[in-house]
Amino acid sequence: MSEYQSPKDFQNIPKLLALAKEEGNAFMAFDHAAKRADGLIPPKVREFISLAVALTTQCSYCLDVHTKAAKKAGVTAEELAELISIAAAVRAGATMGHGLMALRLFEEA
Repeated sequence: MSEYQSPKDFQNIPKLLALAKEEGNAFMAFDHAAKRADGLIPPKVREFISLAVALTTQCSYCLDVHTKAAKKAGVTAEELAELISIAAAVRAGATMGHGLMALRLFEEA
């Protein structure tokens, strides 16, 4: 991570939660519910999803947390490599999709 983003930032979570108690508590409850192990989607698949989203949104903090959680959930290096390729293809596909829209808007202008 760059000097602007650091794992040390996680130390500020209690401070942020104290400064915005209602919003912080609501976020944490939502986050814990989404990460629950007893849902229909197994923890390993939840981490696949989390990592794919983190890669496409390019959230360094999410990558940090979910890469570690994925390894604990049994994700292999080979699975991670495939996931990276899938996320890259989806992001590239979204660019192409928006490109199609840009062409249409250009022609309509």
